[in-house]
Parts: sequence; structure tokens; C-alpha cells
Amino acid sequence: MTKKIELLAPAGDIERLKVNLLYGADAVYIGGQSYSLRANATNFSIDEIKESCDFAHKLNKKVYLTLNIVFHNEDMDGVEEYIKDVVDAGIDAFIVSDPFIISHIKENYKNVEVHLSTQNGACNYKDVEYFKEEGIDRVVLARELSKEEIKEIIDKTEVDIEVFIHGAMCTCFSGRCALSNYVTNRDANRGGCAQVCRFAFKSEEEKDFTFATKDLNMANHIKEMMDIGIKSLKVEGRMRSLYYLATVIGTYRELIDRINDNTLTKEIMDTLEYRLSRVANREVSTHYFDHEADFNDQYYTGRQELSNQDYLGLITGYDKENSCIILVERNYFEPGDEVEIFTPNKEIYKYKIDKIYDENMNELEVARHPEEVLKLKFETELPKYSMIRLINKNTD
Repeated sequence: MTKKIELLAPAGDIERLKVNLLYGADAVYIGGQSYSLRANATNFSIDEIKESCDFAHKLNKKVYLTLNIVFHNEDMDGVEEYIKDVVDAGIDAFIVSDPFIISHIKENYKNVEVHLSTQNGACNYKDVEYFKEEGIDRVVLARELSKEEIKEIIDKTEVDIEVFIHGAMCTCFSGRCALSNYVTNRDANRGGCAQVCRFAFKSEEEKDFTFATKDLNMANHIKEMMDIGIKSLKVEGRMRSLYYLATVIGTYRELIDRINDNTLTKEIMDTLEYRLSRVANREVSTHYFDHEADFNDQYYTGRQELSNQDYLGLITGYDKENSCIILVERNYFEPGDEVEIFTPNKEIYKYKIDKIYDENMNELEVARHPEEVLKLKFETELPKYSMIRLINKNTD
């Protein structure tokens, strides 16, 4: 029996939103140009929110808007008008933490859901019961809960529960950070996080002192999360690249679907885990879900975050006259490299690079210039937002 569970993806702009939905997300969460905790993302104007909602709704998918900063007096000016504009643009739900904002939306916009942000730090069933009575439709739990604690909340409240499954973790409790404000005068709780927890601090020891948190990866626990009744699985990363989002969302989509149709084998799971490991540049942990998080889940003695060069290019079109895919190069590749071409419709093609051409069909020895438009012989026209990644580097 299929267990319906939502895969929720982050989008910092319209292109990221489209990639997420095309690669399998059921819903996306975005930030507007006001009241968002990711002020450094491009974020969405009202017109872009409408365009995004129209695109999503045609796919029978949803768009949620974050409205979860810590509101100060000056932030209240115009917020009610802004909420109306966003509702008129077609938004499906707001992700909020301020009590007034919750009550205002529930009283005035009955057809729009309100989700309690993880910024609220909900950790117990009494907390969830309280917000249920206030009209909250879903609670995004604090990230610091175990499987048993999550299950008890679900069993005792019967509220829709959303949890994070992948991406960066905040060193401070569920994002309630004062470090950024203290060190850089940028308020993390109002959208200005400087990620001070990832700074390297000088110490008397030989190595710099660091205390950054390792990333979250729950791939091996998705079935457990589905079984205990979690409603939505949330990926972090509104500022991540198109390739990261396509890979992570596409991988979790396949994982959820294979769990549902009972086709997930150990070999396939190993492949999916490998994809996730190659797209990130930090170590990962399951953190609080299956153990009491400790120093093993942190970087205390320095770290290396070396990005891999697997992402070779974004496919942007097809040259029918020369039977070539057109791509924009991202990283170096050369003839003999073994690659995968993967698409939004879940097709994966194994391909060995033969000849490389520039956009005028002049043959090149190698591809060495990021953002250069290139062509590769390929008999099949591929959908927009298909991508190429390296499988095995030729060392002959």
C-alpha cells in the first residue's frame, strides 16, 4: 500500500523552483523579498510568486512561503497588505512562527494553510496541541528530536508533522542563533545569518578551533519516517545549486517511490547513497533521530570542504541538424570520460565522451572553460534541465 508522504524542496529563485518540481518534489518552500530568513537568496517578488504558483499548480503541486523572521515593531508595517498580496498570488501555505501572524492568517484566509516554523522550536506534544488549538495545520518540529519523540507527538496529537531530512544543520537550537548578530551585527533571526558557526577561530592549539555541525542525511531512515506517520520530508538549501537540488530531490524521489512499490534493493540503495555523498562537500550524520548527538556530529578540529567536480554541464537544447545536445559547461571534462546524463523524467543514460564541439561545431581537445556552450553527439533530444555528471574519470 502506498504511503503518501510529501517531499518538500527549497527554492531561492524561479529556476530552482522549476528544477525541484520537475525532479520530483511535491511542494516547494520559498522566501519573499520581505520577512524571509534567507535574505541573501534572490527571493521572490509578488509577480514571481504568482508565476511560481501557476507553474506548480499546473503540475498539481504546491508552493509554501516562509514568513518566519522574528518580527520587530518596524516589521509590522505593511505585513497585513503583504500577506493579502501573497494569498492573491496563489500561495498554498505560510510557514510562520509569530503568534499574531498565525492568528491573522487563520482569521482572514480560511483557504490557506498555516505551518508552524521550526524556528518556534516545538519539541513536545503539549506544545503541538496548543498550536493545533490555535489553528495550525502543520508543525515543523525542532531538529533536535529522536524518532521516539517524533512518534509520540504524532500519536498524541494527530497533527500533520514535517521534519528535515537533508542538508545543513544549525549549530544553535533549531536556528535560534545569536552568534551572527554578536560577531557580525547581522541578525540570523531576521534573515541575515553570516554562518559564524562555520568560521575558524584562532586558539592556542596548533589547529584553529571550529564547532560547525555536520550535515544531515536521513536516506537510510526514510522508511521508518514514513512508517511512524510523518507527513512531510523537508530538504534544506534555498541557496544551493541547480545540480545539488536536482540530484538530492531526484534521489529522495526515487527512494520514496521504491519504498512504496517495494523495489528498493541493497544495490540500488548503495547507488542512491553514493549520489548523495558526491553532491555534498561536508560529512553527514543522522544527528538526533537515532542517537544522542555529540561531538561526533560536529567539526571540532578543523575540516576540509573540497567540492567535487562531478557536475559537468546543464543541457539547454538540441541541435537537430548535427544530432547534438547543447550544454553549458560547469567543470572540466575530456574524451574518454564516462558520464551519466540524467533527466527530470527519471531517465538515466550511460555515455562515454567521444568528440567535444564548440557551439560552431569546431572540435575541441578538452572542455576547460566553465560557462562555455558546447555540443556532444547524442541521438535523443532531452528535456530542459537535464544534466551531465561524471561517473568514472579516464586515466589511460
